[in-house]
Amino acid sequence: MLLIALLFAFVHPANGEVIEQKESQYNTIIIRKDNNLISMTFGHNTRIYTESVKDITDELALPVTYTRYMTIAMAYTETPNKVVEIGSGGGRTSAYLSQSIQDTNVTTVELDPEVLRLADKYFGLKETDNLKIVEQDGRIYLTRNKEKHDIIIVDAYRGPFVPFHLLTKQFYELSAKRLNEGGVMVQNIEPSTMLFDAAIATISDVFDHVDLYEARGNIVVIAYNGEEKNIDEIHARAKKLDAQYGLKYPIAFYLDERRTVLKDLIKGEVLTDDFAPVQYLNSIERHNRRLEEISQ
Repeated sequence: MLLIALLFAFVHPANGEVIEQKESQYNTIIIRKDNNLISMTFGHNTRIYTESVKDITDELALPVTYTRYMTIAMAYTETPNKVVEIGSGGGRTSAYLSQSIQDTNVTTVELDPEVLRLADKYFGLKETDNLKIVEQDGRIYLTRNKEKHDIIIVDAYRGPFVPFHLLTKQFYELSAKRLNEGGVMVQNIEPSTMLFDAAIATISDVFDHVDLYEARGNIVVIAYNGEEKNIDEIHARAKKLDAQYGLKYPIAFYLDERRTVLKDLIKGEVLTDDFAPVQYLNSIERHNRRLEEISQ
């Protein structure tokens, strides 16, 4: 299978009324309302990138298509009991999973306190019995927290890019260490960026198996170690979850988009780092570009 990046821009038109705008240390955050939709967008280099969308008429709706594909990971493990999400945004994926599958405990980790404040205010992201919210860099969280998880969701973006320290071999090795036996990592990677092939190469260098799902312009990656998982068993678990919980977005429906990475066809370079949290945080503050009059 050839890894051809789709020519898709993760840019959405700036529709709707701006109801709040905030310059944080990390992002230019804009909240818009367009009829029944509330969107959280990040500004970057005069463009606006949608991070989260909520339908205020439907608490379980996932208007951003790729987030529905992220839920496929629930069928990849026999016991999807413990989930951690790196990059909360408006918290739609974590809220959906915790409300739809109440046997699952979800922790969502977000670096930007302003993102969490606005997610609370406009998206209703709040802690519950099975949803925990942590304000911290996701990599630092996995480094300091030795607990293991059945699923690690990585959905952190700054404008069009995944933060570099969440794309390196060291990060994926850390993620693999924090997975229970049979656990999986799932990550959304926007395929039109120049780092897409390198990201796939790096994930494939760490994990034994990598499946790709084309999610209407985005690519959702599911990676794991150990024996290759039987697709028929994944389908069976998906149907069981769909029937048991009456899921709004049946997992079995999305499994047909599965593609398996053939490692001998990967051409990207493996990304590595010498990660230091203080240096990383300083570099964000130093290079963060402020947008002027972006709401006009």
